[in-house]
Amino acid sequence: MADDEPITRLDLIEMLKSQDFEVVGEASDGFDTIELCRAVHPDVVLMDVKMPLLDGISAAGCIRDEKLAEAVILLTAFTDEDFINRAKDSGVSVYLIKPVDVRVLAPNIEMAVARGREQRRLEKEVAEANQRLEDRKLIERAKARLMKEGGMQEQEAFDYIRQVSKDKSIAMKKVAELILMSS
Repeated sequence: MADDEPITRLDLIEMLKSQDFEVVGEASDGFDTIELCRAVHPDVVLMDVKMPLLDGISAAGCIRDEKLAEAVILLTAFTDEDFINRAKDSGVSVYLIKPVDVRVLAPNIEMAVARGREQRRLEKEVAEANQRLEDRKLIERAKARLMKEGGMQEQEAFDYIRQVSKDKSIAMKKVAELILMSS
């Protein structure tokens, strides 16, 4: 929970606790919010847009880039389109206008966290698929080298890489790297 107004922070903390949310920390500016997130990696960050030193939108961008929380919810009195667009660009999950009603806040927190977790899962799947593709490209290059320099057929070259991998208990990618380094 981050807001430069102590009374606002206290009110929101009480509101969150009344809905059985655990508040793991509080901050009064964007820099402190980022440091707090680095220390505790909360599921969600609630923060004001206007804070001293570093505003909530800029802090949200850093929190998103460093993957310090599943979701960021901005609470603000500003409905200006520029603020909303900046918030979207910085990865804010929810943008709520103050004063916030607990009946609105609680479901938005749950939805933001769920979407954030789904986003992380998808990012992980994409990264794994990209890694498998890169590994496959490396194996294909090693196969091509074996075919060219060893006079093997394509299936023979693949079988050779697979057999060395099995015999030496190392990944096919590593065998491919060794083949490419050795020539």
